[in-house]
Amino acid sequence: MNDDILTQVRKHRIIVAMRGVPPERMTAAAQAMYEGGIRMLEITFNQNDPQTADRTAAAIRAVNAAMGGCMLVGAGTVLTAAQARAAVEAGAKYLLSPNLDLEVMAEARRLGTAMIPGAMTPSEVACAWKAGAALVKLFPADTLGLPYIKAMAAPLGHIPLLPMGGVNSRNLMEFLSHPSVAGVGVGSNIAKAPLIQAGDFDAIRGLAREFTAQLQ
Repeated sequence: MNDDILTQVRKHRIIVAMRGVPPERMTAAAQAMYEGGIRMLEITFNQNDPQTADRTAAAIRAVNAAMGGCMLVGAGTVLTAAQARAAVEAGAKYLLSPNLDLEVMAEARRLGTAMIPGAMTPSEVACAWKAGAALVKLFPADTLGLPYIKAMAAPLGHIPLLPMGGVNSRNLMEFLSHPSVAGVGVGSNIAKAPLIQAGDFDAIRGLAREFTAQLQ
């Protein structure tokens, strides 16, 4: 499971996180991103919503059904074991979180699903890898920057990273240029909620293309 997801991240290089997207816009947004070259999608839990487990699971099912397996759909902001179970039961192929929670990591292993936990310090990155992470989300990427990644990679270069937080079309290739970086996570720089809410999927498609065109 871990090797499969790591291989896919290294192949496609970008995971787009969809946060705060209305359910009725979710599949159209996913289709626009796919047409723009995106192949990996993260649908996030909204921790402020008491119904987030049901709503996120429904969104994962809907996107999987609409895309017919063309996109690898995962769940993001997974903070509890119950959310991990709800996501996997809905068809999530991998799980991401902004933090390292060993209970959630253990549940992901039990479910046989790849986990990409968030970390910031070398200790957290090493601990996440030891706990069985498929790769480690380095968050927040724009605050830490490439010099931080280079410094961390000196002793921890064997651990594949997924910088996320502030990755944009201007710094994309800077992050991807480092050998420790398997891929990046991108949120509102592609999945812009106002554009999605307005139904401007041509714009979403164009934003996705700004990123994926650089990978060719």
